[in-house]
This record gives sequence, structure tokens and C-alpha cells, in this order.
Amino acid sequence: MNECIIGIGSNINPEENIRKMLCVLNKDHWVGRHSSWLKTAPLGIKDQDDFINGAVHVKTHHGIEEFTRYLKLLEDKMGRDRSLPKFGPRVIDLDIVVWNGEIKDDDYYTRDFIRESVDQLLEF
Repeated sequence: MNECIIGIGSNINPEENIRKMLCVLNKDHWVGRHSSWLKTAPLGIKDQDDFINGAVHVKTHHGIEEFTRYLKLLEDKMGRDRSLPKFGPRVIDLDIVVWNGEIKDDDYYTRDFIRESVDQLLEF
């Protein structure tokens, strides 16, 4: 079984969309504890609502490529509009940050809110 930490972000009905996403994710994979939720100002495009960000510990039988595809399909099912600008509003944004103990997302090193959320889960 593979273990990972997923970074989560949303600024469109974030509490509701994060809750829904965790419920769906839990139907298909083992979902452990999540970090505390952090409110962050948007990056890039400033004229939008603040984001709620955090991370969750997940175990899956999928390999990393298959699980990445699963996360993108989950984003799509939840209504993510991929035609919006990169730093625009998000229903849900999911990224593998840690895979089997290895940092996979360079944003971990450059974005404090990602590092803080992930580090809470690396202490388990």
C-alpha cells in the first residue's frame, strides 16, 4: 500500500467542497487525519476570495501516476473549471505533495502554508 499526503485548496464554498471531497476520497481510499485548515490570501490574482488550504494523509493501492489521474478526475467531478487562469478561483485543488515519504511537489519548499500543513502530518 502506498502512503501520501495530498495538499488541498479551495476558495469557492471551501468548507463544503473540502468536506465533500474528503467523503468521496474516503469511499475509494483509506483517509487518515488532516492538518488544520489555513486561510490564505490568493496568489497571483488578488481580486478573489481567500483560500482554505490544508493537507490529508491517504493510503492507496494505486501507483503515483494512477492516483494523480484519480485526483484530477475527482477535481473534474467536483466542477473544477480548467479553462480558468492558473491562479484563479478553485472549487477544489488537489496535489500529491508527499509520496511514500518523498517530497514530490516543489511548492513544499516555497509556500509556507503547504509546508506547515504537510509537516503537521509528517509527525504521525
